Parts: sequence; structure tokens; C-alpha cells
Amino acid sequence: MDLEKHPAAPAPAPAPTPGPGPVPGPAQLRASDADRDRIAQILGDALAEGRLNAEEHSERLDSLYAVKTVGELELLVRDLPVPGGAAAGRSAAGGFPTGFPGAAPASPAAVPLGAGFAENVVAVCSSSTRKGRWRPAARTRAVSVLGDVTIDLTEAVFEQQVTEIDVTCVLGNVEIKVPENVALRGYGSGVLGNFEVYGEGRAEADPQAPVVIVRGFALLGNIEARPKPGARIVDLAMRLRKRLDA
Repeated sequence: MDLEKHPAAPAPAPAPTPGPGPVPGPAQLRASDADRDRIAQILGDALAEGRLNAEEHSERLDSLYAVKTVGELELLVRDLPVPGGAAAGRSAAGGFPTGFPGAAPASPAAVPLGAGFAENVVAVCSSSTRKGRWRPAARTRAVSVLGDVTIDLTEAVFEQQVTEIDVTCVLGNVEIKVPENVALRGYGSGVLGNFEVYGEGRAEADPQAPVVIVRGFALLGNIEARPKPGARIVDLAMRLRKRLDA
């Protein structure tokens, strides 16, 4: 029998606690609404300048609201100039357009106009209407709560290629009318409600046609956007020209 004392074996070292995962780079961050609006503005400018044809613009605009990350958005405009010039619009680290996470701070000239909501149309237990000869902002927010909102763009003056309307409708009704030769696009949904955009793609053959994008969510409400038959931008311009010549 061995009565000699032996030193106790050392206790096993505790397993290392897993630390936080790697911080995602700018390209892996989820894209925000502001990021998408910036890219939509660049695509609209490229269409107006002839850098993209109508089919290319339509394909990229569809991808704009389908992709998830900042890096995927950047791929849509990698071959296009950004507001303020290529040098001002892209950061030195990563090559992202100014204003994206991780990019260099933007100068005032490099930030596209209309990046935020420039106009609000609100109806709470009431009605609100925009119609006639008016100038819609690049981004408009429409909110209807137990109310009716009508946005009529058939006689509007479009000062930008892309006009966005963001709609929230709860137990209400929102109706949007556009000229029949305007490209109309819709991205939205409804819960026990209705979100409908009619006549999408009718103006894609005209590369100079303005683009109206309607994004919305309807809860127990109704959102409809449609072209108005017989209302055309060119017809309005001709009528005004005849009045001036008379």
C-alpha cells in the first residue's frame, strides 16, 4: 500500500466564454428607407440624363425594394455618378455613396434634395385633398386615420424624375391619381385592408416619363393608386402653351 501523499492534480481550466461575433461592415448593414430613397434619386437622375434606358431603370427600381443590405444597394449604382460628383459622393473607405453607414460625412451640396418628407397630408376623422396645379415634393407622407385622403397628380408639376408617396392608412381611405403617361409603381400590403396600384408599367416605353412610387400599409383601410384616363402631362403642357399664345 502506497501511503505517500501525492499533490492533487490541477483543476481543468474553464472553457473560454464565446465573445461577440465580428462587427458587420458597412456592406452587411441592413438598408434603411433613407438609403433606398438616396438610391432611387440617383437612378431617377440617371434615367433623366440618358445613362439608363427605361427597361434598365425599371429593373433596378424593382431590385431597389427587394434587396436587404447596404452593399446590395451600392451595386445598383456602382456604374453611375452620385449627387455632388463621383469624388464627393463616394467615401474613401469602401466606396459607398455619401450618407451610407461608414461613409464620410456629406457636404450640403452632396445630399440630394427631398431626402426627408417635405410634405405631410394628414386626415384624422376628417378629409384632406391635394389637387389642381401644384408641385409635389420628392417625398410626401400621407396618413389617414378614420379619414379620407385624396392626392391628385393629374395637373401637378413634377420638378423631379422620381416622386415617392409613403402612405399609412388605418380605418380610412387614401386615393392617388396620376396622369396616364406617368410610370406608376407600388410596394405595400394590407392587414384586413386593401393596397392596390393599377396600371403599373404603362409608361415604361417613355424614358422621360416621371416615376411615381407609392409605398403603403393599410390596416382595416383602403389604399388605391391609379392613372386617370385622358389626363396626360403633355396635354397639360400643350393647353398652357395655347393659353400663352392666345
